[in-house]
Amino acid sequence: MSEWPELVLSFVALVLAIILHEISHGYAALALGDDTAKRMGRLSLNPMVHVDRVGTIIVPAIFLVVNMLTRTGLFFGWAKPVPIAAWRFRDPRRGMMLVALAGPLANYALAYLAILLLHLTPALPDLLRAYALIFIGFFVMANLALGTFNLLPVPPLDGGRVVVGLLPERLALAWARLERAGIILVLVLLFIAPPLLRDVGIRINPLADWLHAVGDPIFRLLVAAAGHPQDIFLVLRVLGADGV
Repeated sequence: MSEWPELVLSFVALVLAIILHEISHGYAALALGDDTAKRMGRLSLNPMVHVDRVGTIIVPAIFLVVNMLTRTGLFFGWAKPVPIAAWRFRDPRRGMMLVALAGPLANYALAYLAILLLHLTPALPDLLRAYALIFIGFFVMANLALGTFNLLPVPPLDGGRVVVGLLPERLALAWARLERAGIILVLVLLFIAPPLLRDVGIRINPLADWLHAVGDPIFRLLVAAAGHPQDIFLVLRVLGADGV
């Protein structure tokens, strides 16, 4: 099988996971009384309305060049954040926490639906079944990785905003101040420092540790809830490993 179909399927799976993650924030805000995202046309499946000049173009391009030069396999980027007017919520801090949670929960729900679809694949013709399995593997892994990554408790990631909603007010304000430098902290601690430290003999990979510690139990739970044997867990990881 050619690599090009797999590249296209992995790209489509990742873009869908990102777009639906962002849309879920907007719909959660709408349910809580804020229609800003709807009025600005951000509840759309059109990828172009979610493109962020820095996060979707510049930063990924830098990582692509670094990958070409060093073959580190690192990649990072983000979509344009959905606009939220927290003051429209009855309880702004609680509202922002629920809106933040909507993104990862949507990713896990999408992963679960994709795992359920595996039950239908035996009825497909062989070639179509092969492509369906590859897409499902990519889509499941993309959603699990995206949802789990965003649960990191560092603002402006969703997990950081959940922490802000749970902490006492004084601590919440202090934690929220990390948002200005949050992306820089994530880039340095998770993507830049580990390969640099590896060059001097210090092997740490906090991102992989987090994804496995949080994502693997959720993955196994979704597989079990979908009525599959646990060995499908490994199959899906292999199918999706090259796409995430």
